[in-house]
Amino acid sequence: MKPALSRHIPTTVPVSWADFAQGKQLSQQLEAQFNLWWPRIFGYHLLKVGDLSSALDTSACSIKHQIRLATQAELATVMADPDDLPFIEHAVDAVLLAHCLEYAQDPHHVIREAHRVLMPDGYLLISGVNPVSLCGLFKLWPGLQHRLPWTGRFFSMARVTDWLHLLGFEILYEQRLFCSSLLSEKNQLPAFRLWADHHLHYFGAAYVMVARKRTLPLTPIKPKWQLTNSFNPAVKGISARQQS
Repeated sequence: MKPALSRHIPTTVPVSWADFAQGKQLSQQLEAQFNLWWPRIFGYHLLKVGDLSSALDTSACSIKHQIRLATQAELATVMADPDDLPFIEHAVDAVLLAHCLEYAQDPHHVIREAHRVLMPDGYLLISGVNPVSLCGLFKLWPGLQHRLPWTGRFFSMARVTDWLHLLGFEILYEQRLFCSSLLSEKNQLPAFRLWADHHLHYFGAAYVMVARKRTLPLTPIKPKWQLTNSFNPAVKGISARQQS
């Protein structure tokens, strides 16, 4: 297994969903998945990390103050790096990382930063490319190494789950979706795509994860100050006289 930290920084990164073939359809399916959870998430601040996260429609979220951390001036309310968030600890109630880990130099550190700024019991919502899919297999084709989304690194849901568990997150939801190779701009067989999304979703090109930050309170252990002396000669002397 390759380490999460990479010395190679991707030179081609997506700045909009239009950079992906069928990106509009993919973003719509991701929005539909996240819309299942937005009504359950409450608080004051939602942080959307990355250009793709910032471009998603999150109007169904009950959190009204939504911070967009992006590189495009027309999208961003804050411009910063995903692995160095300019917020204090426990500052936001939810963080959205839509296809952000694939193009980060250290994706594990990106999750650690999200954990740092999240409130206790805050929500982390993630989407990524599923390596166990037709889209993931095409990464082995040398001709696609410089084309999106294959310029990034694809991490399995199991590996992302390990990172989340290491930081104390509780996984609430996992779903694979969008059975497509992401090669063509048009969906050549829409009927087959609908059937595959229903029956072969495990091999979908993308996945969605929802996790919650859990903090375990420390329970102090009361010390036992009462000392017991196992040696009592007076009792032993009385017992000996009674026996005689």
